[in-house]
Amino acid sequence: MIRTTRLTMTVAAACAAAALLAGCSTTPAQAPDGPVIGSSSAPAPTTPPAAAPATTASASGGTTEGGGSPDRCTTAELTGSITDGDAGAGSRFATLVLTNSGNRACELTGFPGVSYVAGDDGHQVGPAAAMEGARGPEVRLAVGASAGAPLRLVNVQNYDTAACSPTPVKGLRVYPPGDTASLFVPMEGTGCASNPPGDQLVVQTLAAR
Repeated sequence: MIRTTRLTMTVAAACAAAALLAGCSTTPAQAPDGPVIGSSSAPAPTTPPAAAPATTASASGGTTEGGGSPDRCTTAELTGSITDGDAGAGSRFATLVLTNSGNRACELTGFPGVSYVAGDDGHQVGPAAAMEGARGPEVRLAVGASAGAPLRLVNVQNYDTAACSPTPVKGLRVYPPGDTASLFVPMEGTGCASNPPGDQLVVQTLAAR
């Protein structure tokens, strides 16, 4: 009996000592709230996504002189005039000048249409001008700037009167390139109302002045 009591006291003492370290229980210790370190249930560390490379936006606005292609000059935006040149070989040489009298920059490309006109009604006299040479590049006109087309006016008195039917004219009807509306340029002279054996007017492409 004494031995049993001592054994029980020895076991109790050992249990008390073990309880100080790990507890005297066969039930495993509970983990604290939250994920267990090393467990597969723990959220994986995240890396911030790489920043997208910066891009520079290029703006394309309305066309201005010196950049891009401005809109075509319309007849309403143009003023026509004639500057005299030399004379020779039965012809008079001049330059048909088209000036941008509008309020924006615009462009002209190619040949103007040119013909003589007469009478109060401005009817056409004879065939329109023949086009000579290559079509030139785009001519950009700032407000107030001009383009010129060389013009050769044949002395129609050199043609047979019956073939020419010489007729006084008041000026030129001019169609700017690409337009169906015309403008009038005063210039008195003589044209052929019939179809002469040669060209009475010859025009070249527009170029910057």
